[in-house]
Amino acid sequence: MAIRLSPAFVFFALFAATTRAAGLPTVELNIKGHRLVAEVAATEATRTTGLMNRFSLQPDHGMLFVFKEPGPQAFWMKNTYVPLSIAFIDGDGRIINIEDMAPQTENTHPSRGPALYALEMKKGWFADRNIAPGTRIEGLAKAAPARE
Repeated sequence: MAIRLSPAFVFFALFAATTRAAGLPTVELNIKGHRLVAEVAATEATRTTGLMNRFSLQPDHGMLFVFKEPGPQAFWMKNTYVPLSIAFIDGDGRIINIEDMAPQTENTHPSRGPALYALEMKKGWFADRNIAPGTRIEGLAKAAPARE
C-alpha cells in the first residue's frame, strides 16, 4: 500500500527539520541587553555539523559552539545555506573577533586569539546591534560543557 503525502506536509516536515536540529540543548544568552537563544554544539559531531543543511534561522536564534579548552578555531560554510556572522569568544566571555561568512563557501574564517566558544547568528546580527570585539556575553556558563 503506497502512502501519499501532501505537498504542504512535505514542506512543513522539511522546514521543521532545517530550522532546529533534533535534540540539541539551547541556552539563553544576553549581549548588551539583546537576548538570543542558541543551540549548543558541545560534541565533536555537533560542532562538525553545525548549521549545515539548514535554509533558515528564527530571529534572534543561532548556534553556540563549545570547545574543551581555549585555542585557535576556524570555521567554513560548506553545505551551509544561511549567510552567517560568527563571534569568536574567549574563556572570560569576551568577543575576540566577528567575521561575516558567505553561504556554501570553503573560505576559512579564523579566530584572532584562543577561543573557548564561537557563536553563529544570521549575517549582520552583531553589526545591527553595535556588538563589537571586547563585548562580554552573559549566560555562557549555563551552556553544556564540551564533552569531546
